[in-house]
Amino acid sequence: MSTTPIEAALHADVAHLAALDRLPCSPGEAAAAAWIADRMTEAGAARVRVDEELVHGTYFTPLGILNVVGALGGIAVLGGRRLVGGVAATVAAAGLWQDLTGGRKRTLRRFLKRQTTTNVIAEFGPADARHTFVVHAHHDAARTSFIFDQTVTRFVAEKTALMEKTDRWPPLMGLVFGGPAAVAVGAATHHRKTVAVGTLFAAGTAGVMRHMIHEPVVPGANDNLSGVAVLLEVARRLGGDGPDGPVELPDDVRVILLSAGAEEANQEGMLAFARRYFGSQLQPDSASFLSLDTVGSPELVLIEGEGFLRMYEYPSAMKERVAAAARGAGVALRRGMRFTFATDGLVPLRRGYQAASIGSVSEHLVPSNYHWPTDTPDRVHYDTVAGAVEIVMETIARSGEPLG
Repeated sequence: MSTTPIEAALHADVAHLAALDRLPCSPGEAAAAAWIADRMTEAGAARVRVDEELVHGTYFTPLGILNVVGALGGIAVLGGRRLVGGVAATVAAAGLWQDLTGGRKRTLRRFLKRQTTTNVIAEFGPADARHTFVVHAHHDAARTSFIFDQTVTRFVAEKTALMEKTDRWPPLMGLVFGGPAAVAVGAATHHRKTVAVGTLFAAGTAGVMRHMIHEPVVPGANDNLSGVAVLLEVARRLGGDGPDGPVELPDDVRVILLSAGAEEANQEGMLAFARRYFGSQLQPDSASFLSLDTVGSPELVLIEGEGFLRMYEYPSAMKERVAAAARGAGVALRRGMRFTFATDGLVPLRRGYQAASIGSVSEHLVPSNYHWPTDTPDRVHYDTVAGAVEIVMETIARSGEPLG
């Protein structure tokens, strides 16, 4: 719970937004975006806007459909139609790879129902600055599912030594991809047992995804209102309402505070931001990014790399800048961990921008209350969130310097 004035302000922001049902593309997500935009304006941002973007808005529907295709492909192979089934499974596996790795070629989503998500953009500093530093989080929330129960996670962390020998948890999303991939491999190698196992996995995954459609939306206090609260506190400080008075930006630097929607639909809001601004207004040689996602667990982490299926490493120069900022701010920031999750940070990372990402973990080395109904405002560690604020402010102070 909050103990200092800054922590109390962070708690108030999280509590207000957590009361809204913020499923991607929902009225609650739009209401959250409008409220965040109003707070950015009150803080004194030079320019504030809310971009409405057409996206699909879920991850379980496309992942479920692609696994159905994979399972049907497996049935076809087992029934003697190896070429047709193998091609179907290969197409499904390719689609899953794109969707789970932050890729842009998400063909299936173009044929699914489209909805409106909301991205809030608040700018500080000159619009024509030489360098733009984008700090981003997301304000939507996920549906829960039994697959997010951390009972097994706690057992492994507490009763075994497995996590002492690795820098990441196993990539569990590999199971989502693995069914159709196994069918495709089995079809190509004439291995019926592989096809059969892949078919069962694909069918099971499709069932889990269908079940998730009917599950409730979590409050999402840690994931990721903790990151949004950091954005709001940074805005207040940049607008002059901080403990040390007005904050001057480095020369020729613009700061964009971005609160994206539809992150829980596999980064659809951030991908829409990229389509609108990358290349035209934000160039890789003049823009850098810092992602904030679930920064309300007990220990802050500088994420070395992330990805559901493939590990994408963040650039060393940007990681060193953030690490140096943490040291300068006197905030502990754990190094050496890689996340087998996928956040909005993947989008600028995969487009060749200087990018870094800050998360947090519990003693079990996972984000606290991840996608679980217990992700409520009273369970957020606001001292950790306040530490993230200090790191962001110190990184902003260094953002006018050459990298590496």
